[in-house]
Amino acid sequence: MSTLSDENNFRVMKWNKGAKEGIVVTGGHDAGNASTQLSYPKGIFVDMLGTVYVADNWSHRVMRWPSGAKQGDVIAGGNGYGLEANQFAYPVGLSFDRNGNLYVVDQFNRRVQRFSLV
Repeated sequence: MSTLSDENNFRVMKWNKGAKEGIVVTGGHDAGNASTQLSYPKGIFVDMLGTVYVADNWSHRVMRWPSGAKQGDVIAGGNGYGLEANQFAYPVGLSFDRNGNLYVVDQFNRRVQRFSLV
């Protein structure tokens, strides 16, 4: 199984091996800032529980979508474009360390920010 960002269709897709069609995991409801929408999703991370984390580029936030959820939660950013610690300027990538810290690549601010989610 592969999970990938389909940024121009504002969604994240899951593709099972041998499948001819993918499954929409998150988004796919036009671009926007609602909890069911994404706006040019870039980096994604899927944890062992199937929770999908998305760097939502044009919404300047990181979203978390638990497995099977119909809507996501903002876990970082979401306060508009900016330089403050609670803002991003086009996040493009994310990852976690073994302690559960979230690292977000903030493209136009030229920084990587760390967030403790525990």
